[in-house]
Amino acid sequence: MSQRQVLQVFEQYQKARTQFVQMVAELATRPQNIETLQNAGVMSLLRTLLLDVVPTIQQTAALALGRLANYNDDLAEAVVKCDILPQLVYSLAEQNRFYKKAAAFVLRAVGKHSPQLAQAIVDCGALDTLVICLEDFDPGVKEAAAWALRYIARHNAELSQAVVDAGAVPLLVLCIQEPEIALKRIAASALSDIAKHSPELAQTVVDAGAVAHLAQMLLNPDAKLKHQILSALSQVSKHSVDLAEMVVEAEIFPVVLTCLKDKDEYVKKNASTLIREIAKHTPELSQLVVNAGGVAAVIDCIGSCKGNTRLPGIMVLGYVAAHSENLAMAVIISKGVPQLSVCLSEEPEDHIKAAAAWALGQIGRHTPEHARAVAVTNTLPVLLSLYMSTESSEDLQVKSKKAIKSILQKCTYLPALEPFLYDAPPNILKHVVGQFSKVLPHDSKARRLFVTSGGLKKVQEIKAEPGSLLQEYINSINNCYPEEIVRYYSPGYSDTLLQRVDSYQPLNN
Repeated sequence: MSQRQVLQVFEQYQKARTQFVQMVAELATRPQNIETLQNAGVMSLLRTLLLDVVPTIQQTAALALGRLANYNDDLAEAVVKCDILPQLVYSLAEQNRFYKKAAAFVLRAVGKHSPQLAQAIVDCGALDTLVICLEDFDPGVKEAAAWALRYIARHNAELSQAVVDAGAVPLLVLCIQEPEIALKRIAASALSDIAKHSPELAQTVVDAGAVAHLAQMLLNPDAKLKHQILSALSQVSKHSVDLAEMVVEAEIFPVVLTCLKDKDEYVKKNASTLIREIAKHTPELSQLVVNAGGVAAVIDCIGSCKGNTRLPGIMVLGYVAAHSENLAMAVIISKGVPQLSVCLSEEPEDHIKAAAAWALGQIGRHTPEHARAVAVTNTLPVLLSLYMSTESSEDLQVKSKKAIKSILQKCTYLPALEPFLYDAPPNILKHVVGQFSKVLPHDSKARRLFVTSGGLKKVQEIKAEPGSLLQEYINSINNCYPEEIVRYYSPGYSDTLLQRVDSYQPLNN
């Protein structure tokens, strides 16, 4: 065989390998081909091609493996069992930027499925190499490495700590300062996933100087970047008062309020979530939100969106109102109660209704003035129907019941209470009658109206256990009226009168 023929054979072999690996990579993009490829034993063939002498074949083999591993956890498990990870990690440090991106993609695809698979990546020594890739000259390599680190860190605190211990956080903070938007996004997302697990991990992110840089980027016009930044700041803020204060000190107000008006629903939701995570901690932080115009902005935001986008904003109002009478009044003055009432009536999802019920309860539980602000929106009957409905979730029933009780126990606005005399179950009725027993002794106009509206008659029809709290309340109400009036409206009194008519003997002239 001549030298030329030998070269032709090698060329044909290289061409065949190239065509094969390109075809597998293409087939792996379509779900219907995955099982066939797996059954054909493609994993072991691709593993061999990772060691090929031709760089483009190596890269394409890695890309194909990544696509397969990305599909489901069984295929990702197969990548681990075929002992492919050590080869990827070795090549990640040695090969060119194209291979590095492909290898990091495989690690990301394997690590995303479960903590166990992410741990397998850690165990094969990938973290140190991925962290080195964060310092690569090529932004695409940095981005691919950040993706892989994010998918490892997001599972649990232990894996996140391993990423931190490998030295990733300071380099991720540098990545968010790079000009490439895609790199900024994934670096912010990775920091968010690290910070979410514990106060200690969030503190690590803060100590690396991330918060100041993230806060500065809130003005960036890119919506995807903004919602990743807002998520990262939320994950830091949620853990403690100190961490929330550090975020506030980065001067996120009033800039974050502009995000509540963003066209992107994720930006709106994450901005509301950040405000919620700050407001929930202390009255002082809630007051800061109020002073910055945050409550009014959140109420506008709730009015401009639907569904789950509303949820964190609803909770902001509840947390702010829960802290004190003054803060609850700030929510009332900003017209928060009508907006929450709309959510309670309008939203189809029970968990959103439950949040609105909880928030209304936090507003109305402070004083009679607060309770009246809720009662005049006709919210109490809606809460009662949600509590009584067999179609309501258990959580919605519990939160509606708690809200009704906490509002009723402060409510002295009798027109809102009176319908409850007719519709409320005994455990709610007790609180309604209790409120009448507090108000009627001190209000002559209310006493008269209570008679003419049929309220006094209805109270006489209530069957209460002798000596019970409910009976005490009924006695207090009855003591507000002359005995003959009470007797007149008592059940059976008309029959007694008729009997007296029957037995009455007219005087003879």
